[in-house]
Amino acid sequence: VQLVESGGGSVQAGGSLSLTCTASGPAYERGCMAWFRQAPGKEREGVAVVEADGTAYHADSVKGRFTVSKDKATLHLQMNSLKPEDSATYYCAVSLICSQIIPNPRPGAMSYWGQETQVTVS
Repeated sequence: VQLVESGGGSVQAGGSLSLTCTASGPAYERGCMAWFRQAPGKEREGVAVVEADGTAYHADSVKGRFTVSKDKATLHLQMNSLKPEDSATYYCAVSLICSQIIPNPRPGAMSYWGQETQVTVS
């Protein structure tokens, strides 16, 4: 499975950004896709996860502001009402064992990772 991320960038507080992650390979369709983020000096944390049937879960810190969705091979993260504390390096990932990451995705349970993309909120 290969994951290619796009989007991100810099925005002022209160603004919006979107991230996209496109998957390829034979395995991602059976798994769950998730977004993680890691701020400097902090542990990587799960932001949102989507099951194969489209059921989505969001971390409490982003509920009501972020929306994760999946369209076939593409995972989206729409981020609204951004705050400075949302600034981080964001990653998409796939787990082939959804039971280990639903509803709270764990970095150690993910099988494949995309490259990083930066989000900066000032």
